Amino acid sequence: MSQPVRIPADVDREDRVIGPLTARQLLILAVTGIVLYGAYTLTREFVPLVAFLIAAIPIGVTAAFLALGQRDGITMDRLVLAALRQRMSPQHRVAAPEGIRPAPEWLGSQVANTSSTGRAKRKDSAGGTDAAASTVSPAALRLPAEAVTDTGVIDLGKDGVAVVAVCSTINFGLRTPAEQESLVASFGRYLHSLTAPVQVLVRAERLDLSGQIAELRDQAGGLPHPALERAAREHAEYLDQLGRATDLLRRQVLLILREPLLTTTPTDGLGGASPLAALTAKRRVAKQAASVDDATRRAAEARLVRRLGEAVELLSPSGIVVTPLDAGQATAVLAAACNPDSVIPPNSGLAGSDEVITTAPDDGWDASAFGRAAFPTDAEFGEAEDAWDNDFDDTAEDPDDYANSAGRYRS
Repeated sequence: MSQPVRIPADVDREDRVIGPLTARQLLILAVTGIVLYGAYTLTREFVPLVAFLIAAIPIGVTAAFLALGQRDGITMDRLVLAALRQRMSPQHRVAAPEGIRPAPEWLGSQVANTSSTGRAKRKDSAGGTDAAASTVSPAALRLPAEAVTDTGVIDLGKDGVAVVAVCSTINFGLRTPAEQESLVASFGRYLHSLTAPVQVLVRAERLDLSGQIAELRDQAGGLPHPALERAAREHAEYLDQLGRATDLLRRQVLLILREPLLTTTPTDGLGGASPLAALTAKRRVAKQAASVDDATRRAAEARLVRRLGEAVELLSPSGIVVTPLDAGQATAVLAAACNPDSVIPPNSGLAGSDEVITTAPDDGWDASAFGRAAFPTDAEFGEAEDAWDNDFDDTAEDPDDYANSAGRYRS
């Protein structure tokens, strides 16, 4: 009879160095203490101790808060660094592999006016808004996924390849204690078989029932009995009212497997790289990144397929069906992750990440290219239309290329 095995849930927790302190926390506190002690040593002859404590205590409390505080399992120093990085990074990003083009002046002024509502606007010599406050400086948009292959494998560039699979769910609460133990043991066998990191993502997204409602109403007239037709129309009306009264959500469980292009030989006996290999892995990967060819990428994809097959085989006894996503479904998941609050849910008909989206050339003003709602008044809308005509007349010989590039700066 097999013995139960405890599955640790904190394998990614940082090691404690002294008491409950990790190396990162100890470093922050030690550096802060050394700096404060050094400042006291240099200033104790001419700065009273009370005055020094008034300045030093807030600094020490802040350092302790950053080192010991946590939110959602993330330390406060990491959150502060992430907030500073987000604040200092460009706020306007465009997908322009051919190069960044400057935004039209009227669009930059419109963005500045929208963001500075309620504040006084300085006037420049030309009588317009301050150029420094109205400039839109777009930066290149770098996404982790570079492309999605026909088989649904996500190309992460130098970071390797990944595959996404959707997993069915089971009702654990309705099972007997013996069945629950069997399910836990089956899932534990899969976890013990892992030799590379995996991610189990439980995501909730908007549920759009407009297609089902329209189908019910269209097919209600063809039902063989009036009672069935009436029931179908009432059910469609109920679904319509339900969607208007609340936000409908659906839950999806995804299994993400990632495989690096260059692997290291496990030498520590636990399926991972030795400490020396871990220290030199980044340097070796950087040197070999330029030599990655199609054969290396195909080998990584083959390892992904093998790991996905193992997941399907080991999770099937517990009743979990693992279904890999195709190219369209994987693209839809990536699009939803980039814009999770979209009213229109993504679908498999979206263009691929490496496909170019173009529009028909237009010699005149197109209000839909930038959105009429972006202009609060008719006067501003007219000024934008005149600016569009002037900019369009002053562009190069290829108006189609200008129209496509200008569409990236829609408000």
